[in-house]
Order: sequence, then C-alpha cells, then structure tokens
Amino acid sequence: MDSFSTLIRTASHEQHVEAETSTFMSDLLGGRLGVDAYARYTEQLWFVYEALETGAEELASDPVAGAFIRPELFRLRALERDLTHLRGPEWRSGLSALTATQVYADRVRACAESWPSGYIAHHYTRYLGDLSGGQIIRDKAEKTWGFEKKGDGVRFYVFEEISNPAAFKRGYRELLDAVDADDLEKQRIVAECKRAFALNTGVFRALGEEFPLSA
Repeated sequence: MDSFSTLIRTASHEQHVEAETSTFMSDLLGGRLGVDAYARYTEQLWFVYEALETGAEELASDPVAGAFIRPELFRLRALERDLTHLRGPEWRSGLSALTATQVYADRVRACAESWPSGYIAHHYTRYLGDLSGGQIIRDKAEKTWGFEKKGDGVRFYVFEEISNPAAFKRGYRELLDAVDADDLEKQRIVAECKRAFALNTGVFRALGEEFPLSA
C-alpha cells in the first residue's frame, strides 16, 4: 500500500502541473514579462504566507499539525525584504490582494483556525513547492531582472537554514506518513491539497489577466 506522502503527491499531480504551466508563470519564466509582474506576484505571496505563518504559532502545540511548524521554513520576513527591494520602503502602502489571493489566504486562515489537518495540506503544497520548483523561479529571476544571486528580490526562494533540501524533504515526507489520521481524514487532506493547488492556479489566472501579453 502506498504511503500517505506518495498518495498526496500522486493524487494532486494533475493540479500541480496545471499550476506550474499556467500562462502567467510560463510568460514570467520565459522572460516575457517585466519586473513589475514579478513584484505583483511577490505581493500576492505575502498575503498567503501571512495567513500561513500567523496561524503557525497557535498550531505549534497541536498534536496533528505541530510537527510541521518549522521556523526554518518561514518565508514572511524574506518576502518583506524582497518587497522592500522591489517596491521601496513604503511597500505596505501600495499592497493589495487580488480577489483570488484573498480567497486563497482566507481558506488557509480558516484551516489554521479550525482544521489543523487541512492546514497541513496548505503547508505541504506551499513549502515543499518552494523548496523544489521555487529554485527554478529564483534562477530565472536573477538572470532576467539582474537580482544579486540569492540576494534581495529573490530571498523568498533562499532557505538559509536548510543546508540539505533533499534530506529536509525526505524528513518532511516521513512526517506526512506519520500523520495521526484515519483513512477518511487522509482523503479529506488529499482533497484539500487539490483545493490548494486550484486556489494557487486561480491566483495565476488573475495575474495573467492583469498582465496579458499582447497577442
């Protein structure tokens, strides 16, 4: 029988691919959009991580989600440094969430407050994605817009406290496999993973509408 981490990965594969191959992301990574589109995307990430990490403190002692609360993963401070670099010291005054981003952040917050197992689904889709595919985005951003390697502008993608990402991801999957939940609850977590990817794709779609490439 497949482990729970394998189940999650295979069950959400289709949604994962859809998110990764969105038009906006393809245009961004293809160097066809300006730095303003990258900055706008970074702003949207701030809202999602604010929801993820504001709820983390209370969940640290939770029997199900507690093991996943790892400060070395936290991204909010790095995002804020990036936004200062991208938008200037007054970046907060111009910060706005797209409707799709607000829906995403609200769902993360609701899980953090009332369904710790569901919170794990969002935690997994975000942080493990950042540790993996995020590195491709960092590399492209450095080359396309001239950011200093692993410096301001791309710090979100740099996990300074994780020296061995492969080993960390292995350990993370072991945590997933050890989640204390019955089969029905595990199915609900898998469904929430799919929902997380769909919410993320919704943000990409909205960004694509804001930054259309002229045909």
